[in-house]
Amino acid sequence: MAKLTYLGHSAFYIEGGGIRALIDPFLTGNPMASEGPQARGELDYIFLTHAHGDHLGDTVEIASRTGAQVFATNELATYLAGKGLATIGMHVGGRAAFPFGRVKLTPAHHGSGIFEDGKMVFSGVPCGFVIELDGKKVYHAGDTGLSADMKLLECEKIDAALLPIGGFYVMDEEDAARAVSFIKPIAVVPIHYDTFPPIKASPEKFGEHIKRLSAGARLEALKPGETLEL
Repeated sequence: MAKLTYLGHSAFYIEGGGIRALIDPFLTGNPMASEGPQARGELDYIFLTHAHGDHLGDTVEIASRTGAQVFATNELATYLAGKGLATIGMHVGGRAAFPFGRVKLTPAHHGSGIFEDGKMVFSGVPCGFVIELDGKKVYHAGDTGLSADMKLLECEKIDAALLPIGGFYVMDEEDAARAVSFIKPIAVVPIHYDTFPPIKASPEKFGEHIKRLSAGARLEALKPGETLEL
């Protein structure tokens, strides 16, 4: 059985299909985090949507300690390999099979850069992930605005869509509901909201927009630390 544990902001712990993985492990400095970077002693993978600090987070520390391989776009994977990490560098549109299931990288309309030594280091394009495990499909959108590309995800038959709703840098509640109407997942989990003042948002308002658009998905507004079983 695939399980998703929300860790706050856009971070998740995902298990199933014989793997234990983190997605966007921004834990240190995250006021919403339900656990710290030392919480998981054994990990197989980290899925990293882009390089901004609130997503890259504790990736280097956690991967160095656990030996977890990091999925990312090729440029970001190359940067992290230079830090001594084991990486799997794919790219947007690519799909590949792994022992636990399949992984596909999807478009995300955002940026991706690392502030290092007083300079911004470009780290390629951002992405989302469709992760298949235990016969289920999880779509983590990463940071993104609404895009017509999301309509193409309907044919993926997504079981759980993890969508940002915080506005300002990403989709707000209304645009995220339109994304739900495009994707048509079974369940949707709002992410990337309330962590900082500019991204204050309401899961309840998100749910109202979903109903207004007759998008049909089941809203799962997880609190940090809560788990969704698929």
